[in-house]
Amino acid sequence: MGDMLRNKEALQSKAALQSKADLQGKAILLGKLLDDHRGGKVVVMDMGELNFWTDYFVIATATSSTHSRGLEKHIKEFVRENDLEIFHRSRKPDEDDEWCLLDLGSIVIHLMTEKARSFYELERLWSSAPLIYGGDSSQSSKSS
Repeated sequence: MGDMLRNKEALQSKAALQSKADLQGKAILLGKLLDDHRGGKVVVMDMGELNFWTDYFVIATATSSTHSRGLEKHIKEFVRENDLEIFHRSRKPDEDDEWCLLDLGSIVIHLMTEKARSFYELERLWSSAPLIYGGDSSQSSKSS
């Protein structure tokens, strides 16, 4: 009985690791998607050790509300094709089109104008989160 329980725990643990790796891959693919569609300064941060409500932040700068809506369209297509779901979408009400947040549960996407991004400084606020795509790693990720 003890061996069966250990085997079950090992299988659950293995499934969780595969799921985590799959989720991380999707977060990175979302970062690359935003890069491909001219999202600015795209970063993907691993938030899993810092909070309980999400595993990854994907942050990108949009140059205009039209650009932001275009990026959202590409994100929605990716979500449909990759068995994900948008649980909540919001724009900061007093900021008009400065910040759009798409909550996929384990991945939270922030599309921000340069003004909003420099004001809220999410990368600095969560600076202890490992950067898994973007910044210095963006060039090496794009060339692979």
